[in-house]
Amino acid sequence: MASDEGNGPVRVDSWIWSVRLAKTRSAAGTACRAGHVRVNGDRAKPAQPVRVGDEVRVRLAGRERVVVVSRLISKRVGAPVAAECYVDNSPPEPPREHVAALAVRDRGTGRPTKRDRRELERLQGARDGGR
Repeated sequence: MASDEGNGPVRVDSWIWSVRLAKTRSAAGTACRAGHVRVNGDRAKPAQPVRVGDEVRVRLAGRERVVVVSRLISKRVGAPVAAECYVDNSPPEPPREHVAALAVRDRGTGRPTKRDRRELERLQGARDGGR
């Protein structure tokens, strides 16, 4: 197993990548440099060490994840093993808004007529207020 518990702390960017909070290690490092990673409330540089019990806040892809380190690893492992390395205290993900499907016209039918356009606007609820 890729556990470093006896060897001391692990870099925060490496840990974020190894527990699958970031897709790549460079993305984890970039997030640290951009100020999107906090360890125990303080902004973290990529090489900052994390220890068991630290709270790590990661903001990636528009979502903030709040996790508490329960085990240190420095190598990427499978998702079930990675999930055991932290306690997830993240707020629930907001529900996705229902997005109406865009009207798809057959290729080669040309521009919609005024009548077609008005039907589409009626079906879509005329979101722009009729201009």
